[in-house]
Amino acid sequence: MNKAQIFDFFSRLAEANPSPVTELEYGNPYQLLVAVTLSAQATDVGVNKATRALFREVTTPQQMVDLGEEGLKQHIKTIGLFNTKAKNVIGLSEILVRDYGGEVPEDRDTLTTLPGVGRKTANVVVNTAFGQETFAVDTHIFRVGNRTGLAPGKTVLAVEEKLEKRVPGPFRRDAHHWLILHGRYVCKARKPECWRCIVSDLCRFKPKTPAPKVAAAKAA
Repeated sequence: MNKAQIFDFFSRLAEANPSPVTELEYGNPYQLLVAVTLSAQATDVGVNKATRALFREVTTPQQMVDLGEEGLKQHIKTIGLFNTKAKNVIGLSEILVRDYGGEVPEDRDTLTTLPGVGRKTANVVVNTAFGQETFAVDTHIFRVGNRTGLAPGKTVLAVEEKLEKRVPGPFRRDAHHWLILHGRYVCKARKPECWRCIVSDLCRFKPKTPAPKVAAAKAA
C-alpha cells in the first residue's frame, strides 16, 4: 500500500469504530497489566471470565501478593498455562510493590523486565493505560499486516517496525486496536470475510472470499 491508501485504510476503520478499546476488562493500569499477562495463548473472553471475581478482590499489587500464588491459581485455573502465569503475576506484583511504590511503570522497556511481560504485553499496557503510540503485534495484527500488504514482515518485530514507519499521525494511538478487531472479526485466519470488509479494495490479498450464498451458488 502507498501512503494515500494507508491513510484511506485507517480512515475507514476509524469511521466505522471511532473509539476502539481493548476487549479485556480492567479497572486500572495494574489490572490491565495482569489481564494482558494472562491473555498470552488465551482468549480475551476466557481471561475476562477468570478475572471478574479476581478483580473484585484484587485492585493493587499488594493485594495480589497477599492473595498469594495458590489463591491466584484458584481464580485463573481455567486459563492455559495458569501455573506459570500465576507465578509470574505474583512475581511482577512483588517487584511493583518493592521497587515502584505499587505503581505500574509507564516505560515499555521497564515493563519488559517484569516476569511474564514481553514486548507485546508492554506495548498494550503503555498504549491502553497511558496513551502512548505503540503497536502491540499479536497473531491478528501479524496476519493482517502481511495479508493486506499494510505492514509485511517475517517476524513480529518486523511488522511492528513497519507499522511504526507507515501508520499516519492521526491514527497511531488507536491503530493496533483497529487491526486486532479487524483480524479477530473480519480478516480471520482460516477464511477472511472479504465480502463484508470495508477495506477489501485496498487489500493485496488476491483470492478474495465471496459471500457464503455466492460461494454456494458457484459450487452448484
